[in-house]
Amino acid sequence: MNSAMNSLQSIGQASGAPVPPGCDSLAKLFVHRVAERGEITAICDKRHGIWQSISWREYGARARAIDMGLAALGMRPGDVVNILAESVPEWLFADMGAICAGCVSVGIYPTSSRDQVRYIVNDSGARVIFVEDEEQLDKVLERRAEMPALVRIIVFDMDGLHHFSDPMVMSLDDLAALGRDHDAAHPDAWAAGVAAAQPAHAAIIVYTSGTTGPPKGALISHANMLFAIERWSEFAPTHARDDTLAFLPLCHMAERLFSAMRPLGYGGVIYFVESPDAVLENLQEVQPTVFLAVPRIWEKLYSLVSVSQEEATPLERWVYQKALAVAYRVADCRMAHREPGPGLRFAYRIADLLVLRNTRKLIGLNRARLIGSGAAPISSELMRWYVALGLNMFELYGQTECTGVATYYRPSEFLLGTVGRALAGTDVAIAADGEILMRGPHIFMGYHNQPEKTAAAIKDGWLHTGDVGNLDESGCLRITDRKSDIIITSAGKNITPSEIENRLKFSTYITDAIVIGDRRNYLTALVMIDQENVERYAQKNRILFTDYASLTRAADVKTLLWNEVNRVNQTLASVEQIKKIRLLDILLTAEDEEMTPTLKLRRKYVNDKYRGEIDAMYAEGAKV
Repeated sequence: MNSAMNSLQSIGQASGAPVPPGCDSLAKLFVHRVAERGEITAICDKRHGIWQSISWREYGARARAIDMGLAALGMRPGDVVNILAESVPEWLFADMGAICAGCVSVGIYPTSSRDQVRYIVNDSGARVIFVEDEEQLDKVLERRAEMPALVRIIVFDMDGLHHFSDPMVMSLDDLAALGRDHDAAHPDAWAAGVAAAQPAHAAIIVYTSGTTGPPKGALISHANMLFAIERWSEFAPTHARDDTLAFLPLCHMAERLFSAMRPLGYGGVIYFVESPDAVLENLQEVQPTVFLAVPRIWEKLYSLVSVSQEEATPLERWVYQKALAVAYRVADCRMAHREPGPGLRFAYRIADLLVLRNTRKLIGLNRARLIGSGAAPISSELMRWYVALGLNMFELYGQTECTGVATYYRPSEFLLGTVGRALAGTDVAIAADGEILMRGPHIFMGYHNQPEKTAAAIKDGWLHTGDVGNLDESGCLRITDRKSDIIITSAGKNITPSEIENRLKFSTYITDAIVIGDRRNYLTALVMIDQENVERYAQKNRILFTDYASLTRAADVKTLLWNEVNRVNQTLASVEQIKKIRLLDILLTAEDEEMTPTLKLRRKYVNDKYRGEIDAMYAEGAKV
C-alpha cells in the first residue's frame, strides 16, 4: 500500500488534473467535484418517458443526506454497507454516501439468489443493506434470520410497499430526511467524516463472480481507486463533454470504475438505462460519445446489423457488402499504421455516406468517438468490424484484484491480438509456467477475511492473475487463456479454448459456446443458440417448433449450427477443430447458475452440470 500512497503524491500536481492536490480519498475528491461543478449535469435517467437531469449539486446533496442518515442510524467509519439493485442513480447516491461516511461499500448483483445475498451480507459483515424494490427486499426478508449482523434495510423504490410496515425497513426518502435532521443538529459532522478518510482505508469490497467456488471479497482502497482514475486518461481519454450509458451492474469492477468513479476525475454525463432490456433502445436515443461494454453486447450489436441485412433487398445487401469491403481495406490500413491512398479515402467517404453512418446510427454509436471492450476476451474479427465502421475501439485487460485495469492499447495503436502495455507506474511479468503477474499501486489490499487466499494471490508483491500469456518484444501482452481453462488432449496437445469460442460467437446464430476436450482425443462443444436469430431463420425456412427446447432439437437447426461451427473449423488447425456439438436446450440468463452476471458461461459449472451430455457426445464418436 505504501507504493499507492507514494504514487498519489505525484497525482494532481497539474491544473485540471483528474485527482487534484489534497484529494487523497474518494470522499475528498467527490466533495471537491461537487463544489467545483455545481449545476453542471452529472446524471440523466428516464422518468415518465422523459430524460431528467441531476446536477452535481443535487448528487452531492443526496449523498450527504444518506451519509448523515447512516450516521444517525449509528453507522461508524469502517462499517460495511451493501447495495442490492440494478444500475440506477440511487445506487450512486448510496455508494458515495456510504464512502463519504467512512463506510465500506459493497455491491451485490441484482440477479443474485436469496442464498447468494445471505452469503455476501454475512461474509462482508454488513450492518445496513440498500435494496432497489419489493423484489429485492423479499430476498433479504426471507433470509434475515440467518443474517445476524444486519440491523437496517433501506428501500429505494417503495412502489407496492406503501402499506408495508416492518421496524427493520425504511425508505430511502425517510433515511434522507433523517440525515438532513442529523446534519442540521451536527453541522460539522459531514466535513469531519470526509476529512477522516485516508488513502490506505478500504473504500469498497468487490465480490468476484465465483466461477470456481464461493465469491471472494476483494478489498479496494481509496488509493487503489484514485490511481485507476488518474491512469484512465492513458488509454481512454474522456472529458466533461462526453456522454455515456450505464447498463452493466455497478457492483462489477469495470462498470464501477467507468460509471461511478471515472466521472469524479473527468466529468461527463452518465445516462442510466431504463432497464436491462432497454439497452439497445436507450443506446439509439442517447447515441453516447463514449461506451464501454462486455463482448456479449458487442456481439449482439453486430448480430443486429447482420440480421437487418438478411431482411434487406438484394440491392441494399449488395451496397452494404461493397461499402464494407472498402471499409475493411481502410481499417486494415489504419491497423497497419498506413495512410490510405486518395482513391481509397474518397471511396470510404462514399461508403460512409451511403452505409456506414446509418449502420452506426442503428446500433446507437454514430456520435461515439471512443468505444471499449473489457471483462472478457473479444474476437479480433469483431473488433476489426467495428474499426471498419469508423469507430475507435480499444481493449483493456484487468481484474477486480488490480482495480479493473492493468494493460491497454489506444485505438491509434491497433495492437489486435494483444491487450497492450502495462499502465505507467506498474509492472507486468510472465512466470516460468506462463502465468501473468502484476504489481503496482493498483493491486488490491487482499481478500476480506481470507488471509490464506490473499497469500496465494499476492506473493512478494506480485499479483498472480491465474491467466496465461506472453509479452512480445515491445512489451505488449498477449492473453492465452485462464490457466485453469487450458485443455490438454489425450495426445498431449495444449489447446486454448477461448480463441475458438470467440470465433464461434462471431456467428449470428451462436450466443455462447464452451469447448471441451481435456484428456479427450478430440474437441467437442456445448453451444447456446441466439434465440431471436435462430427463431427468425426457422420461421423463414418453415421449420416447426413450439418453444426454445424444441427449436434446439429441430434437425434443420442442428444442421444450421453445425455449418456455422464447420465454417470456423476451416480456419483452425486439425487438432483445434470441433468434431461434435450439443445445443443447450435451456435459454440461460444472468439469473441462472450457469452464467456470471456479466453473461459469461461458468466453464467448470457447465462441464459438471452437463457431464451426461458431454459423455454422450464422445460415446457417439466424432461427426465427419
